Amino acid sequence: MQPQDNVWVEVSGGIVVARIRGTASEAVVRDCQDRVISLLKDTGLQKVLYDALEAESPTIEVTLLQQRLAEELKDRGVRVSILVPNTRLAYLARLMFNDVEHRVFYNDLTAAIQWLSER
Repeated sequence: MQPQDNVWVEVSGGIVVARIRGTASEAVVRDCQDRVISLLKDTGLQKVLYDALEAESPTIEVTLLQQRLAEELKDRGVRVSILVPNTRLAYLARLMFNDVEHRVFYNDLTAAIQWLSER
């Protein structure tokens, strides 16, 4: 499976939305990050929603990689909401985006979008 096969990144309603399905390998995480950053640059947006409702728990290596990649989001002043299905992914999401202005939401897309819109 190619990295782009389980990653969708698009702009919707003034928010960059990144959806990850299945297992996120290092290649998938890098591909997703590259596409998110590209859209942020192209649009000037400052809000990102990561939809991980259909994602599997990543390895610790992938978690740490995303943590390093998230520095670029922090440097850009981006606000991030992360949509997760369970506490395990919520915990890992908090580690991944530790230094970025973020919030984790359990199965609540409306609340995730509303929080992003408050800024």
